[in-house]
Amino acid sequence: MNIVEVLRSRGLVQDITSPALEKIAATETLTVYCGFDPTAESLHLGNLLGIIVLTWFQRCGHQPVALLGGATGRVGDPSGRSTERPVLSEEEIERNVQGIRRILDQLIGSGNGAGPGPSILNNLDWFKGVGLLSFLRDVGKFARVGTMLSRDAVKSRMELDNEGISFTEFTYQLLQGYDFVHLNREHGVRMQIGGSDQMGNIITGLELIRRMGGGAQEAACFGLTFPLLTKADGTKMGKSADGAVWLAAEKMSPFKFYQYLLTSVADAEVIKFLRMLTFVPLEDITELERSMQQPGYQPNTAQRLLASEVTRFVHGQQGLDQALSATKALAPGSDTKLDIDTLEAVAGSAPMVELPAGQVLGQTLTEIMVAIKLQESKSAGRRLIKGGGVRVNNQKVSDEQQTLKEDDFIDGRLALIAAGKKNKMLLRIVR
Repeated sequence: MNIVEVLRSRGLVQDITSPALEKIAATETLTVYCGFDPTAESLHLGNLLGIIVLTWFQRCGHQPVALLGGATGRVGDPSGRSTERPVLSEEEIERNVQGIRRILDQLIGSGNGAGPGPSILNNLDWFKGVGLLSFLRDVGKFARVGTMLSRDAVKSRMELDNEGISFTEFTYQLLQGYDFVHLNREHGVRMQIGGSDQMGNIITGLELIRRMGGGAQEAACFGLTFPLLTKADGTKMGKSADGAVWLAAEKMSPFKFYQYLLTSVADAEVIKFLRMLTFVPLEDITELERSMQQPGYQPNTAQRLLASEVTRFVHGQQGLDQALSATKALAPGSDTKLDIDTLEAVAGSAPMVELPAGQVLGQTLTEIMVAIKLQESKSAGRRLIKGGGVRVNNQKVSDEQQTLKEDDFIDGRLALIAAGKKNKMLLRIVR
């Protein structure tokens, strides 16, 4: 498969630096890299596009390289920002590098795509021994300040921010540009990919390769950018009410990740995201798009496919199974048997209250429902039980005087209490 054609057909090409790329990509094996700066301990949904594009290169027989910005993360990329990035401590940066490496190992290092195995590198490995004077002499002399000032990331900061841009962030493009030079020389990398806001940094790298290594090397090197992940209104896809949609399960459970994709994508956008974020064949997506216009279409079918495919890619089949189990368990009127993994999965999303064991065990369910504000009074609770509207761990309660016992708490600590179809509360007992 011609990688450029594949990416273009899925809406994953914004710009390329040379029209010759398409022909070369069809006849030669390219080594291509994408950089990930350690600004947080986890990558987020917006970063996933870079991983998806690398995986497409891998599936088309090319060699992917994921680059950790252990050095550039200490400087800060001004692209797409109106303010200076906060300075992170050495310990924070190293923790973030290790967190991102684990995600990259899982997503591209595990062979999610067919083709040559990936490399995961860290640019601190070649920058840590370079002194300022050496860098200025060996690299800085080839950079042109006028060109650097013309980059969009620099111009926008100088126009919008009264503080301008610091010299530190101004030099970021030079550091990233040298990454391309080093990777070209030492690892045969001929191509860099990135979001549309990275084109200036990519061109800096191409210019440095040309000036430092000669025209032949530059002519054989390329850049490709993909669109940023945005909704129809222009807002970034991957921002929830609680902040970023993280890829690390420790920061966002597979259930919550799945739910975000299921509930936050409108019908008008879901086909676009299926093309960009999944590997579902285009003919299947086209058929689904047609079915959405038919009378018998089941609402949210496309969103469920999107959520399932992306969750499986990020968290594996086990993570998807966990998300689906938790989703089914929280469905109105569900009688799904619960286990502790399912309850822990929903703990960060469903309302939860903690009570000492002595205030819970042996108390009537009606008393507990009042205490945790699921019912206004014990009499209202008894009426709801009589009408069949109360469940403990998805099992219907019929006894109006039922008390909560030790075995009502899964793993001795958690119970899911439902009052009606929609009002649910996780109760955790504290011993």
